[in-house]
Amino acid sequence: MFLVLFYLLTFITNGFSADINPSLVDKDCMICHANEGHISFKDGDRLSVKVDAGGIKKSVHKTVTCQDCHSGFSKDEHPTSVFRNKKDFTIKKSEGCRRCHFDKFTRTLEGIHYNILMKGNMKAPVCTDCHGSHIVYSGRKEKLMNARKCEKCHSEIYRQYSQSIHEGALIKENITDVPICSDCHRAHDITDPRTGDFHKIVPILCSKCHTDKDIMKKYNLSTAVADTYLHKVHRSKKFRNDADKTGQPLVVCTDCHGIHNIIKAGSQKPNIKANLLKRCLNCHPDMKADFPDNWISHYNPDIKKARSIYWIKPAVIIIIILFIGWLILRRWRYTAKK
Repeated sequence: MFLVLFYLLTFITNGFSADINPSLVDKDCMICHANEGHISFKDGDRLSVKVDAGGIKKSVHKTVTCQDCHSGFSKDEHPTSVFRNKKDFTIKKSEGCRRCHFDKFTRTLEGIHYNILMKGNMKAPVCTDCHGSHIVYSGRKEKLMNARKCEKCHSEIYRQYSQSIHEGALIKENITDVPICSDCHRAHDITDPRTGDFHKIVPILCSKCHTDKDIMKKYNLSTAVADTYLHKVHRSKKFRNDADKTGQPLVVCTDCHGIHNIIKAGSQKPNIKANLLKRCLNCHPDMKADFPDNWISHYNPDIKKARSIYWIKPAVIIIIILFIGWLILRRWRYTAKK
């Protein structure tokens, strides 16, 4: 009975792993791994095996033991494996992540990173390339750190993003409401953003924030983007049907505002007008240079923005009332004369 309870407690403590050796504890590992050391690969490259115990305590894996990830080791036995290169090693070690993160691991198998890895591109990232191995931080809480991980492979795209209003607000003002890479491209089952299917869901991605009244209210931004975009010709049913027939994609947010280098509309009007002019010419080749001036953005006209357009509606109502009143008065006079 005592042995049954002992093994049951061991399984519960170590995540029900059959590979756990109860005689080995983390302090035994740190006798060697607290010091500098390396493993060598067949291509001549080396990798440090020194582990920062203090850093692990600040990690989301602070309750995870060494053998939860590195199974098959004991005080008396330390198996050695020889890998061709560092990438083979990281791929092998990342496969251990599925023991606890099976749902996320399986989603990566559907993503573009895994797809290009299977095609032989060894630069494609695996779990530990993005999350780290021992010191793992929460991607949701550490948004800037999360975004900077993508910079390792997508440096030029990140440079553009760092100059945008989104990243600027995150870096300069520590505003965590702004989107980072994984908010738009997702974290694990990343799809190819160059496809037509991804292009069509762009309005859905942007509307997650720009139709959220609580978020937009913080920064004095309008949520009218949904109504003004959905009800205009670029999103109308007729336009969608015509687009399907011609094979042309829908005009979506990024076509006019840019993708990663999104700037504040009010402060960069000449640049935005130039972007609009270039984009509009794709579908309206006969348009004049002042064509984008007819667009009043996604804001409904009010007394502060688009003042002249705002007064058109009240003016029309007043004219109609006066005209009806004039007709009634004329009718009354005509009747009175009889």
